[in-house]
Amino acid sequence: MVLNTRKTKRKEELRRLILDAALKVFVEEGLERLSIRRIAEIIAYSPTTIYLYFKDKNHLLFELCELGFLQMAKMNNNLNVIQNPLERLHRMGENYIKFGIEHPAYYDLMFNQAAPMERLASMGNTDWNNGDQTLEQLKGIIRDCLQQGMIKEGDTDSIAMAVWGMVHGLVSLRVCKRFEKLVDADNVVQTMHSALDWLVKSVETSKK
Repeated sequence: MVLNTRKTKRKEELRRLILDAALKVFVEEGLERLSIRRIAEIIAYSPTTIYLYFKDKNHLLFELCELGFLQMAKMNNNLNVIQNPLERLHRMGENYIKFGIEHPAYYDLMFNQAAPMERLASMGNTDWNNGDQTLEQLKGIIRDCLQQGMIKEGDTDSIAMAVWGMVHGLVSLRVCKRFEKLVDADNVVQTMHSALDWLVKSVETSKK
């Protein structure tokens, strides 16, 4: 029993070591340099060992993507304590912006790169647990807003895509270093939050 526990722990540690090395290469050297062989060089294991854990590069990137969604989920853990769903929606947007600013490489991989989605497609578009949970949390907040008459009526999926699309656009402009062409560098983050404020107010129903 103890031996099996140690083997399981060792496998988990090696798997995490591989993922850490993959993220390091992705951040410091770019996606084009990321390969099973390059990771093997970094962790001093054979490529064959890595293939025992990951089928190919896309598999690696998908798992990194899932870890990114786990980090994002941690930021949203306390959203349910906010009673007002409109305030909850605003806070989720703030968390999304914060995550993108603090983890630009993860953000790029999670929302801009094709590789994780190619892996998901190869699995029949199933088992995207962490990504699906994040989207469902957004939809749940929007449903609460609609039920309480706090935002303008509409289809939940369409509203979710509109909200996500705008906030994603803000973060992507920052990650891709385009925002500085639009506003002064010192005001980028404030402008992002001001845009989020405008978005939430624009969908809010008129006060009577």
